[in-house]
Amino acid sequence: MLWIKALHIVFVASWFAGLFYLPRIFVNLAMVPPGSEAERARLLLMARKLYRFMAPLALIALALGLWLWLGWGIGRGPGNGWLHAKLLVVLLLIAYHAACGRLLARFERGAATRGHVWFRWFNEAPVLLLLAAVVLVVVKPF
Repeated sequence: MLWIKALHIVFVASWFAGLFYLPRIFVNLAMVPPGSEAERARLLLMARKLYRFMAPLALIALALGLWLWLGWGIGRGPGNGWLHAKLLVVLLLIAYHAACGRLLARFERGAATRGHVWFRWFNEAPVLLLLAAVVLVVVKPF
């Protein structure tokens, strides 16, 4: 089971690296001046490649988490409300990942309507979700 936990942590950390960096690329895309097509194309290429790289990392992290939960019964029984809260955090992370995909598609269509300040705030969500997940798993407050 320790190998599965270790791999789960590695793939979650790798997925989060993408969740931290992709919105930063969105900030830069939102700041591209009109007519800077080469810069826009380069940033879009980076964003597309990163998103495609993140998806398998997310799937592996989720599969390993399910293995820990269902295969070994982690979080079952009384006093495990922390796991239900962590599962909510995971669902929010999946929704955030999907939202990044939708935003990328909008940038590719040239239909992005948000400014760089909005994307800077959007970029903070995975930090807060990571903090919540780590506190729930380590502290187990309920």
